[in-house]
Amino acid sequence: MSIRVLLADDHPLILDALEGLFSLEEDIEVVARCTDGVQAVDAVLEHEPDILVLDMNMPQANGLSVLRALHTQGSRTRVVVLAAAVEDQDLVEALRLGLQGVVLKEMAPHMLVQSIRKVHQGDVWVEKRSITRAVDLMLRREAGGRELAKHLTPRELDIVRMVSTGLRNKEIARRLTVTEGTVKVHLHNICGKLGIDGRMELFKYAQERGLA
Repeated sequence: MSIRVLLADDHPLILDALEGLFSLEEDIEVVARCTDGVQAVDAVLEHEPDILVLDMNMPQANGLSVLRALHTQGSRTRVVVLAAAVEDQDLVEALRLGLQGVVLKEMAPHMLVQSIRKVHQGDVWVEKRSITRAVDLMLRREAGGRELAKHLTPRELDIVRMVSTGLRNKEIARRLTVTEGTVKVHLHNICGKLGIDGRMELFKYAQERGLA
């Protein structure tokens, strides 16, 4: 039985190249192709392919948004990300969302074919350097979270994580469905507990502990 693959990339030339590559493989069948993230989610739910080959930088919904949507929907489709580069923190989140494979675009085409077969068998395929950095970041983030949890409430810890990603008070308030004034009070208490003087120091403190 063929491995049923769905392709998602916003560049038609890449889609053509991938479809041509897989047409040479007797055990791989391309069931659909998409040019944006929203189409990709809809197509996965419609066709239920074995593998989704996904570009991380998609319009409408990027690769992480697609992974979140499929995770929420309980999709069983395994995902192989095809990317020029992957940020460590993006890879950490993607792995938490169930990503099974990462292939860098600089790698030889046969590596993508091999990764699809491996992922279809239930293995995880991630380029060694990327996974090493991602695991290191994950361990630092978990250690940093444990350290902060000794001093902060769960809500305060959530706010620190949001600050570390660069979110302003207004956006934090919107996400937590509280007022900006409440966020400011939390930030004042957080800085007091950690002995930190101001938002910028808190941002650096969280970044150094991999909480972004």
